Amino acid sequence: MSFLSQNASTILTLTIEHLWLTASAMFFAAAIAIPAGILLARSPRWARPVIGIANILQTIPSLAMFGFLLPLPWLGDRAARIAIVALTAYALLPILRNTYAGIRGIDPSLVEVARALGLTSRQRLFKIELPLAASFILAGLRTATVTCVGIATIAAAVGAGGLGELIFRGVASVDNRLVLAGAIPAALLALAADGILGLLEKLTAVKQ
Repeated sequence: MSFLSQNASTILTLTIEHLWLTASAMFFAAAIAIPAGILLARSPRWARPVIGIANILQTIPSLAMFGFLLPLPWLGDRAARIAIVALTAYALLPILRNTYAGIRGIDPSLVEVARALGLTSRQRLFKIELPLAASFILAGLRTATVTCVGIATIAAAVGAGGLGELIFRGVASVDNRLVLAGAIPAALLALAADGILGLLEKLTAVKQ
């Protein structure tokens, strides 16, 4: 505890960096994957190849992903950009898959009734499809967020900051206190994100 109190400001700074990396990646992932999931639900023939590409991105080891991005001219000069792009890639699959599954799982008769009532495609999307698929989408966001929090610790390997810095420092110096100082806050962030989004998911399911 004395070690944590002595290094509280450093841990807080790195925690904020970790949150910023994760939040930025989740923003971009959601902005890409939710519209893409909606489009795939409209054109199911493209679902398998597109989701397959997202699945391939998910299987690339995190260190390898950061290594692939390092030589790129626009990304390589900013470690934070590399981290955000890599984390965004890892977050795409659960959001994309759940958005697609949530919209495709809606009872077609509801959509037909809405069409018969004269609702436009946009109105059906925002008044029927997205509200009914909200719990599925939130489940995807929940999974993606927890994944991002964990993988963001690897971002320190390319100098992007975050709690991974403490973990790498601790491993290099064989100091378990540093490892725990990075690992415990990262685990707490993942648990907090999972709990908050899980609660929102349950509330959305109850409203439905």
